[in-house]
Amino acid sequence: MEPPGFAIAWRRDRPSIAGVLAPGHRSDLRAAAGDVAGVGAGMFLLGTSFGLVVVGSGLAWWWAPVFSAVVYAGSLEFLLVTLAVAGTPLAAVALTTLLVNGRHVFYGLSFPLHRVRGRLGRAYAVFALIDEAYALTTARPAEAFSSGRILWSQALLQVSWVSGGLVGALAGERFSLHVPALAFLFTALFVVLATEATVAGREAAGPLLAVACALVARLVAPGEMLLVAMALFVAVLLVRYRATEVRRA
Repeated sequence: MEPPGFAIAWRRDRPSIAGVLAPGHRSDLRAAAGDVAGVGAGMFLLGTSFGLVVVGSGLAWWWAPVFSAVVYAGSLEFLLVTLAVAGTPLAAVALTTLLVNGRHVFYGLSFPLHRVRGRLGRAYAVFALIDEAYALTTARPAEAFSSGRILWSQALLQVSWVSGGLVGALAGERFSLHVPALAFLFTALFVVLATEATVAGREAAGPLLAVACALVARLVAPGEMLLVAMALFVAVLLVRYRATEVRRA
């Protein structure tokens, strides 16, 4: 039996069918669809590539939607396929996950989680906080996003990724398709998102500092470049924020 507190929380957070179809929710869905239209297309293509990688590695086609729905970690999923086929120990898998996705810890500093209503909604927002969702929701002021718009955006992004993986896996198993690696799409997608965020914010100092931190991390710790670069960038931003506050005072 469910604990009474859980049942009460579920009834409070669970939207009714009428509530989901209400005008406010429909407007949130339209806004979210506009936000993710271009990014979702890119994620679908990447998901298709992932599905082809899954069946090309000898795994059953249904592993593609399982990975995409449960793990939902983009580049990490490609690594997990290799690790799973090789029978890598769980400790090594956990360490790899930390090194590859450790950057998500820093996303919580500026992601508008406070705009999401309900415990279930916030739990999903945290689970679905991928790079693309973070970029889309931090390119504008937090007040521009309602709870529904944030959740719909994340849900549509995940649908794009999962459906792409399913299509790729089924096509690869049915027709034995093989396509060139599409890893370059990750870089191209992030370049576009970073450019749009810079243009929207009209501030180039942040991206330049990020590039400088990446170069320093590459020289100092090439094996853990991503984590070191993110940590250094956060430290630089904190110093910059403190200096700005001192000047204002």
